[in-house]
Amino acid sequence: MKIKIDYGKKGIYVNLPSNSTVLRPLVTNSLKNPSNIIMSSTSNPINCQPLESLYKQGMVVGVSVCDHTRAQPRNEVLRTIIKKCDGIQKDNLFVFIATGSHRQSSKLEINDMFDKDVLSMITIVNHNSEQSQDLKYIGKTSKKTSLMLNKLWLECDLKITTGFVEPHFFAGFSGGPKMIAPGLAGIDTITTLHNYERIINKNSTWGITKGNPIHEEIVEISTLARPDFSIDLTLNRNNEITNVFSGNLDDEHELACKFVKKNAMQKTDKLFDIVISSNSGYPLDQNIYQAIKGVSAAAQITKPGGSIISVSECIDGFPYKSNYEKLLKTYNNPKTFLEYIKQNDTKIPDQWQFQIQSQIQMQSKIYLYSKLNEKDVSDAHLLRTENIEDLIEDLSSKIKNPSICVLPEGPQTIPILAM
Repeated sequence: MKIKIDYGKKGIYVNLPSNSTVLRPLVTNSLKNPSNIIMSSTSNPINCQPLESLYKQGMVVGVSVCDHTRAQPRNEVLRTIIKKCDGIQKDNLFVFIATGSHRQSSKLEINDMFDKDVLSMITIVNHNSEQSQDLKYIGKTSKKTSLMLNKLWLECDLKITTGFVEPHFFAGFSGGPKMIAPGLAGIDTITTLHNYERIINKNSTWGITKGNPIHEEIVEISTLARPDFSIDLTLNRNNEITNVFSGNLDDEHELACKFVKKNAMQKTDKLFDIVISSNSGYPLDQNIYQAIKGVSAAAQITKPGGSIISVSECIDGFPYKSNYEKLLKTYNNPKTFLEYIKQNDTKIPDQWQFQIQSQIQMQSKIYLYSKLNEKDVSDAHLLRTENIEDLIEDLSSKIKNPSICVLPEGPQTIPILAM
């Protein structure tokens, strides 16, 4: 059977054996007039005053948005905020690109993220977690994590988080409190939140918030640095808006998570020998760092000793010149890396991504179909393939009655083993 798999901006078609299992999120229709619904939602928020009531003339407003790796509908939300903050001037409206530990968004990417008319009305702040002069210490969490957050964000009179909610491979779900930490946090705060012990915790995984040490501490941080208003969207496989949640951060995010969990988490009654997963196409499949999310989704239903095929374009490399690239090239193999960070309680930027990758590689082989050359893929400790169909045929020839599953939309579908 011929299946379209998300890859880059256009996708690719792959012929798979007819008995392959295909797992997708539930089909959810897009909102017919999302701009009107965002306007209505922010005027009738959850456990919070209407946004227009919170804004007072002369206020400095800060809005956090997702970075270039996320398909967030930023423009629709920002136009609403501009209308609700009636008369606000560009110099008083700061839009913070919540990069977390990712590299800063480039000028080209910013022009792709925002429409021209929106850019003309906002002041962009490209968060950099490693610029200590731009951060401010605000205290410690109950777990003694030192909190360094973007100084300019903290100084804003009215703080608004905006995001979109989807399952996240160690924080449970995206959006909500993640738009503050790690989104606008300093690198030391981020590395502590993502250390070895927190990442290895069984509850630090897709769709789990209760008992998830990372989610719970991020929520605590958002309480200590409470935003005044929050807006979260949910999207379908075409990145169209399917629902809007706004108001009190904790309450609106909880409802958004419940909505997403119902649509994205798909049950299956068995593990598979071979699992093919996209990384939801562009912009999420720009680099190997992000591609590990699709790999993690596939790993939930891969047999021990099985194979995962990641279909991710990776036009941005590891990304190149990143902490992740340095880590990958520093250690000879995943096992050595895992032993080192376990024994030394390290807090290295991006170690969490290599840790998750390495944990999966202790159980499964990971192949990568991308635009990267053999050396780059090898440096990432992955196996390169130029032809998915030939690879499946080769792997299948070594297994009696091989079972195959494909996640065409990647981590937009989170398989749950229900045996």
